[in-house]
Amino acid sequence: MVHVVEPAASGRAKCRGCGRKIAKGELRLGERLPNPFADEGDMTLWFHLRCAAFKRPEPLLEALAATADAPAERDWLEAEARRGLEHRRLPRIDGVERASTGRARCRDCREGIEKGAWRIRLVFYEDGRFSPGGFVHVTCAGGYFGTTELVERLRCFGTGLEETDLAELGALLDA
Repeated sequence: MVHVVEPAASGRAKCRGCGRKIAKGELRLGERLPNPFADEGDMTLWFHLRCAAFKRPEPLLEALAATADAPAERDWLEAEARRGLEHRRLPRIDGVERASTGRARCRDCREGIEKGAWRIRLVFYEDGRFSPGGFVHVTCAGGYFGTTELVERLRCFGTGLEETDLAELGALLDA
């Protein structure tokens, strides 16, 4: 099936990566998959190009290779998508938050994540859906993901983050 990069026909579709609406006319990735609810035909999952670079690198690279109209940030999108393929766990990032309780365990070090500490949310992609997959300490991110260059991904999927939060997260990642 051929994945597509095209402008949004209306402003109704939501991005499967971040959950926010895709504005009319904005370039988006359409990932085509077999429809599990029908015997034939396929379904299309829509993503912002930036979200697709972070969460669905393979379909994005396929679609960019097949499209004649290059998006303005094509080089950056391809570089981020390749990084996601190089570090196989990077597409699992679904945001960052402060732990609301102390019950969660880090998937890297297996230690508890204390209440109020920063943690990275993880998801797994299976059959066209993202399923929750646990958490990782921000300080364990380098070992789990294989890189500490995560601030842009955290900015994309983190809700309500301010620049001071991102600076703090960057310092924790560099430590």
